[in-house]
Amino acid sequence: MGKLSDQFNSYRQQMNDKLLAYDNNKVIKRIYNVDTNAYLEGVLDVKTKEMLGLIASMVLRCDDCIKYHLEQCKKNGVTDDELMEVFGLANLVGGTIVIPHTRRAVEYWEDLKS
Repeated sequence: MGKLSDQFNSYRQQMNDKLLAYDNNKVIKRIYNVDTNAYLEGVLDVKTKEMLGLIASMVLRCDDCIKYHLEQCKKNGVTDDELMEVFGLANLVGGTIVIPHTRRAVEYWEDLKS
């Protein structure tokens, strides 16, 4: 993985550790658990779920979520052509406001491939 993903993952892990360190933070812990379980293999395979997660993240314009799902897409064998189709769907559903997020997503994808 590239420099951008190293920085993102380091920060993400550091802050997740801090959030999860609070014993009384049961709601956050449960949300993390539900999120983890939602993306496990089921009727839909993990690759499909990650592409759906990426589309939702793009439409909601969450750059951290986009980065996370791009990494998972890469780990699950999403190709460049599949990714471009995902980007097209995200822009269709989300509208032109998604274009800047698509640009950053392309940059991050290229970093993941480096």
